[in-house]
Amino acid sequence: RTTTTTTKTPRVEDEERVKVERCSVNERCARVFTRISKKMPNPFVVLATAGYDHTIRFWEATRGVCYRTLQHQDSQVNKLEISPDKQILAAAGNPTIKIFEVNASNPSPILTHEGHQGNVTAVGFERDGRWMYSGSDDGTVKLWDARQGSRHTREYESRAAVTTVALHPNGAELLSGDANGNIRVWDLTMNACSCELVPEVGVAVRSVSVASDGSLVVAGNSTGTCYVWRLQKDAKTTAHFEPLHKLRAHPDEYVLKCLISPDVRSLATTSSDKTVKLWNLDGLGLERTLKGHSRWVWDCVFSVDAAYLVTASSDGSARLWDCTSGEAIRVYNGHHKAVVCCALNDSAVDAATG
Repeated sequence: RTTTTTTKTPRVEDEERVKVERCSVNERCARVFTRISKKMPNPFVVLATAGYDHTIRFWEATRGVCYRTLQHQDSQVNKLEISPDKQILAAAGNPTIKIFEVNASNPSPILTHEGHQGNVTAVGFERDGRWMYSGSDDGTVKLWDARQGSRHTREYESRAAVTTVALHPNGAELLSGDANGNIRVWDLTMNACSCELVPEVGVAVRSVSVASDGSLVVAGNSTGTCYVWRLQKDAKTTAHFEPLHKLRAHPDEYVLKCLISPDVRSLATTSSDKTVKLWNLDGLGLERTLKGHSRWVWDCVFSVDAAYLVTASSDGSARLWDCTSGEAIRVYNGHHKAVVCCALNDSAVDAATG
């Protein structure tokens, strides 16, 4: 089924139409990530940001200090992802994916994945870091060997610009969303699309998130709506989506990212309305609205214990939020243009040994 759409995919440039209202932010110091063990290698917490100034910055999460900057000359960086073992960082650009070492002084990528014909809009690792997945506005989803700079090992045609890709925790399925409003499940064992649904015909799906226990899927779109479905837990395949809720998260705005917390208790949504909202997944009530960014908020990532949230915005900053108080306890300044992606890995993994 082919669906024709006139929905415009939001870009950073669209914000020039929006009047920027600067908001003050509380930058008081706070003790964060207190669970960090002194026995862990440095850096135990890996936090990176990137965007339209063609740089990738690594930050000391608690101090807000940039300790390393990488150049990404070919294009802007659309997405970042840190490998589970904290050894490498994947940077999705246009049209390549570059792989950088995390714990090294080497400023150059150690691998470059070539094969997409447009902006790479999604990138991620499987749980053991052996292979990667990506999506692009060239209309494809691809799989890659994470440790070799070869071309993609598999390719799936979405027939529309792919805006988001998420890996199911069963490790055997990918869920993609596209600009025509389609959500597709790609069965990696069958090597085919096993399921397709369209929440709103012709309305671009901007983000898809799958719960860590496989119980829920959330998709956010370009009308500010999030759709929530229940999945059968521990199922080998995702064959049935049970509708649970239609959430008007950011009415008449773009939902740019939706993300289920690691403990499957909260949902974070970021938007073109310059806010981040935290929702209780038990009933989908609004818990709090995080205000402080002065332009679109493109990306977010939870800490592993779901106590903190990092966000990236076109105002040139990233922020660390306390999810309980709703306060921005750290601001990461240094980028000269829009920051559209962030990546955080604070899991208890020894980066020295993997």
